[in-house]
Amino acid sequence: MAARWTPNATVACVVERAGRYLIVEEDKGGPATLFNQPAGHLEPHERIIDGVQREVREETAWRILLTGYLGLYVHVAEDGTHFHSHGFEAAALEHLNTPLDPDIVRTHWLTLEEIEQLEAMGRLRSPLVTRRIRDSLRGKRFPLDVIHD
Repeated sequence: MAARWTPNATVACVVERAGRYLIVEEDKGGPATLFNQPAGHLEPHERIIDGVQREVREETAWRILLTGYLGLYVHVAEDGTHFHSHGFEAAALEHLNTPLDPDIVRTHWLTLEEIEQLEAMGRLRSPLVTRRIRDSLRGKRFPLDVIHD
């Protein structure tokens, strides 16, 4: 019997404040650090909304207010790994001054233009980073209650 295909279930969040976006700089062991939205894998039995709030808190030390669901983004990485990534948008409420995940070098508040420059240099962890921001800017969002978990 063939092994069952299981995509990676992840969450990511566009957090905007005064025209700047909350971005994490990650050390993934390559020649240069990479930049990403606060994002990560869901944990076993974790609700999707709880997962995105946890990931933002762990990676940025920010408490957020979710304001919309951007949708499900399906992405196949260069190595063939499949991701089903739930995209959200949120407002930053409070910086908690808690330690960041070990892979996070630092957090940044960047403009879309600065993020696009990183993309042109091949420094984004995923092409979904700018796609989610552009979807948010276009108002492409759904109410949070479309998620039933």
